[in-house]
Amino acid sequence: MTFHNLKIRIRPNFKVLILFVLFLQSCQQSKTNAEDFTSKREAMVTNQITHRGISDPKVIRAMRKVERHLFVPEKYWFEAYEDYPLPIGFGQTISQPYIVALMTESLELKGSEKILEIGTGSGYQAAILAEICDSVFTIEIVAELGYNAEMALKRLGYRNIQVKIGDGYQGCKEHAPFDAIIVTCAPTHIPPELVRQMKVNGKMIIPVGESGTQELVLLIKTRSGLNAKSVIPVRFVPMMRQNGKAY
Repeated sequence: MTFHNLKIRIRPNFKVLILFVLFLQSCQQSKTNAEDFTSKREAMVTNQITHRGISDPKVIRAMRKVERHLFVPEKYWFEAYEDYPLPIGFGQTISQPYIVALMTESLELKGSEKILEIGTGSGYQAAILAEICDSVFTIEIVAELGYNAEMALKRLGYRNIQVKIGDGYQGCKEHAPFDAIIVTCAPTHIPPELVRQMKVNGKMIIPVGESGTQELVLLIKTRSGLNAKSVIPVRFVPMMRQNGKAY
């Protein structure tokens, strides 16, 4: 038997081949992006955080670890590590990295604290806190933002954060008292209910004032009252009521 007339034709499936090539390109691009974001994050920590005096190793470690670009809309990913706030929708913003680090360091966290955050936003500040302390309770008045943040935090593996949709001015009485409170929106005055929910010797960091004249204030609760210290002038979105009016 001879086989010289036998012809075998292999017709490549060009559609499958093209998809495979695109998949390889996508993998390579993802790897490049991951490396690019890592280098951007390192530069952020060096240029914006440590060079400005942030020295708490726990805060620096958290800022270096948490991937900030995953907490902003994808169109802003390559701006996520720059030195300014970014919009996250619904008229809200994610604070510039330095302010996040400064507010976190101001609380002088040891690692075993129960923290209340007012203004979940995208969830980035909650993630930073969760890298340092025992548990984080965070409240967001914009339901869509709160649900999105909760999903993002769960997807990233955070199990020590509880997100609540509600009015942050009222705090979270069911889990009080708190070792520390961090407020990421600005009322015109210190909310009395938040003060009541602080432990004795607990701290609260909060921006206070009308738009354009806000001051970041550190409060320490003592048995005899509150000690207040002005930190720096800041600009935050106002603390809002359920009816859409500012406090």
